[in-house]
Amino acid sequence: MTTIKRKVDFNARGRERKRNARPSTKGGRVPRVARLMALAIRLDHLIQSGEVTDQAELARVGHVTRARLTQIMNLLQLAPDIQEEILFLPMTERGRDPVTERDLRSIAAFVDWKIQRWKWKEILQ
Repeated sequence: MTTIKRKVDFNARGRERKRNARPSTKGGRVPRVARLMALAIRLDHLIQSGEVTDQAELARVGHVTRARLTQIMNLLQLAPDIQEEILFLPMTERGRDPVTERDLRSIAAFVDWKIQRWKWKEILQ
């Protein structure tokens, strides 16, 4: 049995102090969809190099469902130039990301890269 001793402050002033004590993230954060795109590329490389046998093994190792892994890997179905633009999306300063992975699912469903590019431009506007 492990015992953890830690001082806890339950008053509102303490929470406010902690909120203000957060380090500022100058330049914002990398959009989630860009991180997912990079993850998909990395996971594809693991499969191609033979380090893992297939997506099912990746799902088991990553503790995600096969369906979720498929959603992430489907980002690789996007046209290469769209993938590149996703990887280099500007940092998100605050609030929600302008492009979500859900937005990209409908684009990746199209086989024709011309249609994908057209839909991608619609999302960016």
